[in-house]
Amino acid sequence: QVQLVESGGGLVQPGGSLRLSCAASGSIECIYDMAWYRQAPGNQREWVAVIKRGGETNYAESVQGRFIISRDNFKNMLYLQMNSLKPEDTAVYYCNADILTRTLYNGHYWGQGTQVTVSS
Repeated sequence: QVQLVESGGGLVQPGGSLRLSCAASGSIECIYDMAWYRQAPGNQREWVAVIKRGGETNYAESVQGRFIISRDNFKNMLYLQMNSLKPEDTAVYYCNADILTRTLYNGHYWGQGTQVTVSS
């Protein structure tokens, strides 16, 4: 069994910063791509950023230049440094990972989400 647990969300003023973390645990053999998604009230879940196992990154245009995705392969951790936050960044942020388990099952797993609210 695999679990993803996000942390680090909260309330921040416009222009502020937050750092989200996602811890993967359980019967993990290898983690391939890891990504962040977000979902604002009334909207569909949208992709924010992705990082490959080797470190290659890609970002949604809406966060390019403000957010930084990173990972620690030894600790099975994923991070999202969010800078210059805007009210439109308000959403529940979800961690997603492509994981090969020790039983050789390969699938995508989701965390439970962490709320980020940008407001003055």
